[in-house]
Amino acid sequence: MHDIRAIRENPQGFDHDLKRRDLAPLSAELIALDDARKGAVSAAQANQERRNALSKEIGGAKKAKDEARAAELMAEVARLKDEAPGLEAAQAEAAQTLDARLAAIPNRPKDDVPEGADEHGNVLYREFSSSREKLTEGRQHFELGEATGLMDFEAAAKLSGSRFVVLKGQLARLERALGQFMLDLHTGEHGYTEVAPPILVRDEAMFGTAQLPKFREDQYAAVDGVTLNQLQQNLEDTQDPSTIYNTPKGTPSLARDNARDVLEWLPKGRRWLIPTAEVPLTNLVRESILTEDALPLRLTALTPCFRAEAGAAGRDTRGMLRQHQFNKVELVSITTPEKSAEEHERMLDCAEAVLKKLDLSYRVMTLCTGDMGFASQKTYDIEVWVPGQQTYREISSCSVCGDFQARRMGARFRGKEGKAVNFVHTLNGSGVAVGRALIAVMENYQNSDGSITVPSALAPYMGGLTRIEGPNT
Repeated sequence: MHDIRAIRENPQGFDHDLKRRDLAPLSAELIALDDARKGAVSAAQANQERRNALSKEIGGAKKAKDEARAAELMAEVARLKDEAPGLEAAQAEAAQTLDARLAAIPNRPKDDVPEGADEHGNVLYREFSSSREKLTEGRQHFELGEATGLMDFEAAAKLSGSRFVVLKGQLARLERALGQFMLDLHTGEHGYTEVAPPILVRDEAMFGTAQLPKFREDQYAAVDGVTLNQLQQNLEDTQDPSTIYNTPKGTPSLARDNARDVLEWLPKGRRWLIPTAEVPLTNLVRESILTEDALPLRLTALTPCFRAEAGAAGRDTRGMLRQHQFNKVELVSITTPEKSAEEHERMLDCAEAVLKKLDLSYRVMTLCTGDMGFASQKTYDIEVWVPGQQTYREISSCSVCGDFQARRMGARFRGKEGKAVNFVHTLNGSGVAVGRALIAVMENYQNSDGSITVPSALAPYMGGLTRIEGPNT
């Protein structure tokens, strides 16, 4: 969320930053909306002030026993009272219009973010080479997993459809080991506090971290039985509500856009399945005023994550690279504006430490303006080497968001010695994606006979198992 006062103070700078995001200038439009808001506020205030002044005059007229004048003044007060609800509604509508417009605009990139239209504009920041011989070819993870009989996509499809997987036996344990290893590393060596958050959250939480409203189609919504019954009753003349969220484009009885609008019709009983633990962890400080001494807050969680992957049709359809449900260890930091850049580099170091201890080759890319996330000021992507594809694939993103999310959440801190209250800065990063770490371990530690060597860092979590060999190996 942007500060309209900052836009007013430097509209050219705001438009310059939007241009770097390949967006048209918007400062004039936003200032005009703010002018309309201020006008509506002034009109409502003038109405109230006039009523207050007239009330005093009525008292004077009655004291002077000028009943005619008192009646005239009371009639004007009654008229002003009748106008007040409309003025208040206009004030609220003007504020909502401005806020909605501001909420739809992505964060401003930092000055040192490279410019570019897409991932081709990203810039190498640094890289790390494994101490082991780097494989340049080999089988992909799903080939290894299916060959061992420990990775089952067909069974998952029967249960849930495409982009799900069932892991069994030693592979299931290896995935669990990876998550536990990451949590222990971040809590024991990096100073993060482990949190077990809810994975169902309200609209306000999703808005706070900027998943809503722009990225609604990428999210999964859950409704309770009562609300679903209400929905069925409301839609009984159109179509079966069981298909409401997957209505194909062109359906005659209920257009796709109307299907999206159904979510707006469900004010109660709706929750969102989290796309990342960034949402609940960051929102722990919503509507709060922290003390500066309490900062930085460093939080971590291992949770399932859920993403509809609405824009990923036809991409990475084989294997576990792009799934609707996956596990991830998330890192979140809440800090002061002065420390956020330093905290960003620290968070990146913490995420990199996971791959270094697993002895996996990777590179760090600074994302360009055209490839950054909506809420980010600056993002580093860590890309791990996957020999089965003979390329690097993203395994972590570490972003600094400045006060962008804090403004949406109302998250602030009070400076030392009772100084002014300011918005906190928020940061988030994967520490790292567990499923993608499993892919990287499988492909980089594969053996010629189809077995998989367990990295030494995971040995304490594997009960002495050093090699994964399924019944079909």
